[in-house]
Amino acid sequence: MGATHVTVAVSNPADPERRWEGLFLVDTGAIDCYVPASRLREIGVEPRGKRTYELADGSEVVLDIGVAQIEFMGEVVGATVIFGNDDAEPLLGVTALESVGIEVDPRNQRLKRLPTVRLK
Repeated sequence: MGATHVTVAVSNPADPERRWEGLFLVDTGAIDCYVPASRLREIGVEPRGKRTYELADGSEVVLDIGVAQIEFMGEVVGATVIFGNDDAEPLLGVTALESVGIEVDPRNQRLKRLPTVRLK
């Protein structure tokens, strides 16, 4: 299976003109969005707490989190963002995808809109 990427704009909810755009790896195994911390701070998004995350290798790490506006494929959603390493690839988590009714088509590794947003 290949990787799916999408262009995402991350904005400060208090000042949407302050934004950063990047190419994100779509990661259906990740709940939240992982964004380089320096990019979040550049747009004025500050940590609001910490959360413990389990990594792919089973280890746990405590990371700063905040809230940002996430925009992709013409959709906008408020989402929890993880203050990631500055050199790491940004990740678009499954919560942001499902919140706007978009999923990964496993056959062609593209994002597709569902006819409706799931409420159940």
